[in-house]
Amino acid sequence: MSDGRSTRILFIGDLVGGLGRRTLLGLLPRLREQHEPTFVVVNGENVAGGLGITPKIADELFAAGVDVITLGNHTYHRREIYSYLDDNERILRPANYLASQPGHGSCIVEVGGVRLGVVNLSGNVFLRAGRPAFTEMDAVLGRLEGKTDHILVDMHAEATSEKVALGWYLDGEVTAVVGTHTHVPTADLRVLPKGTAYITDVGMTGPRGGVIGVKREQAIESLRTHMNVRFETSEEDPWLMGVLITCDPDRRHRATAIEQLLVPWDG
Repeated sequence: MSDGRSTRILFIGDLVGGLGRRTLLGLLPRLREQHEPTFVVVNGENVAGGLGITPKIADELFAAGVDVITLGNHTYHRREIYSYLDDNERILRPANYLASQPGHGSCIVEVGGVRLGVVNLSGNVFLRAGRPAFTEMDAVLGRLEGKTDHILVDMHAEATSEKVALGWYLDGEVTAVVGTHTHVPTADLRVLPKGTAYITDVGMTGPRGGVIGVKREQAIESLRTHMNVRFETSEEDPWLMGVLITCDPDRRHRATAIEQLLVPWDG
C-alpha cells in the first residue's frame, strides 16, 4: 500500500438541486487546497431538481474531479440515467437493489497507488430495497477481498438505528461507514474501537434555508394542511456538508480520524 499518511477521503453529503451542485463546484477547489484529499466521493441522488441525477450532471461532477458518485432511493427517478448506470463504473446505486435493476453497487478507484473500494447500500427500514443490506454487504466484502487498501460505505437509510447497527457490524472490516438520506448532520462522528470511522448522517449540500432542501413555505403548507403540495428546491442559505476521513497508514481498512465539514457558500 502506498504512503497512507497522505490518504484522505473527502465525502460530501447529498447534493440537493442546482444549488447543491453549484455549492460543491464552488467550494471544492478551496477544500482541495485546505485538506488535500486523495479521493472525493459525493452522494448525488437529489442533484437533478431535488430528485435523481442525469448523465449531464454526472459528467459535470466527474469533470470537476469527483472520483465516485453514490445514489439512493431516487436513483431511478430519471429514465435517462439507466444506461449510464450500466456503462459507468464510478456511479453507484445501492448494492442491495435487485440484480435485474440497472447499475452496480460497488467499485474500486485508484489514486497514487492507493485502491479505494466504495460501496453504496440502501436501508431496509422505511425504504424499499430488494435485499437485506447486512447480508449484501457480506457478499460485497467477499468480492472485494484482497483488492482494496481502504473501503468506504455509504449507507443511504432512513432509520438511525439501522445505520448505527451497520457501523458496529462493519467495525474493523471497512475504513468508514457514512450515513446519508436524512439531510441533517449528526453529532456522533467517531472512530469506532476496531478502527472504522463512522457518522450517522453527513447532512446535505444545498439550501439550509429550506426544509431538508425544499422551500420552507411549501413544506409547512404540506404539513399543516395534509394536502398534496408541489415541492421545489429552496435557493436560500447554501452550505456544504461533508466529512474528511484520514486513513491509517499502517493498517488496511482502518481510519485514524474523521472530521466534520460544515461550510457556508457565499457564491
